[in-house]
Amino acid sequence: MHYLSKDDLLNIGIKWNDVIDRINDAVLTLKDGDYAQPIKPYLRFRNLTNRIIAMPAYVGGNVSFAGIKWIASFPDNINKNLPRANSVTILNDADTGVPVCIVNTSFISAVRTAAVTGLVVRQYLAAKTVDEVKVGMTGFGPIGQLHLQMIGDLLGDKLKEICIYDLRPVDQALIPDTLKDKVRIVNSWEEAFENADIFMTCTVSKAPYINKKPKPGSLQLNVSLRDYVADFLDYTQVMIVDDWEEICRENTDIEVMHKTKGLQEKDTHSLADVVTQEILKNAGADDVIMFNPMGMAVFDIATAAYYYDKAQQSGIGTVLAD
Repeated sequence: MHYLSKDDLLNIGIKWNDVIDRINDAVLTLKDGDYAQPIKPYLRFRNLTNRIIAMPAYVGGNVSFAGIKWIASFPDNINKNLPRANSVTILNDADTGVPVCIVNTSFISAVRTAAVTGLVVRQYLAAKTVDEVKVGMTGFGPIGQLHLQMIGDLLGDKLKEICIYDLRPVDQALIPDTLKDKVRIVNSWEEAFENADIFMTCTVSKAPYINKKPKPGSLQLNVSLRDYVADFLDYTQVMIVDDWEEICRENTDIEVMHKTKGLQEKDTHSLADVVTQEILKNAGADDVIMFNPMGMAVFDIATAAYYYDKAQQSGIGTVLAD
């Protein structure tokens, strides 16, 4: 059995378009029905803001692995100088069920999160004819840092500026040298939001606060899921979710919109719709698009399988005895 640590993954590196291609492969298995993904249970105890989540899945198609991610999310860890998220992912051979790899790091989960966002960004860019893009972001923890890397890589010369806001001081050393001249640290989420063509939430917010009208034609990436007030639905013309049953619970913005504004599954589009039905190309030029990803286990397994393949090819990682 292979064992991969964070250092192993960093040694392999991140080629964003390659990882996004693997996420795209997983989306196609959703369309074809060649997958299995039970609703993930949340384990809560003591402080109920904390949770440990079990995320099992099988992904067919070009991925062809089963497995599970076991991820703990403890928001107050930030005050203890510990990572908020800690996880282990196990891959099983889809034909025999034999465990073939353990990935002991939440880094892979963060890569998955940014890659799923990247798939939507890539579809958005393919649907738009733009010479320059302004980006806004709230939250600059590990998820925000990887989203910055991803968006910089996908946009390239089209990236005009990215405005970042965080409640805590932003460590400029965490900004890639290639992006330093395009990053501006701002003093409020409104400054990051108001002129953004693409806006990303990468926070651990417990209550919604985004209550302003967005820029027409913008892409709103609700990565952290609890940042937008319910009335934001009135500004949104294209609503995308990764999985309705998963996301319409746990007090997400989508669940609140469902309960208070009448949002229904039929009012949303899935990632499979976006990839296979050109939903974004058919959107109006001024239509506001909002993506809400609860996080799907199929994408965790697909990402882990990508790194397992790369590790085998490169001889990276540790082989454990049975």
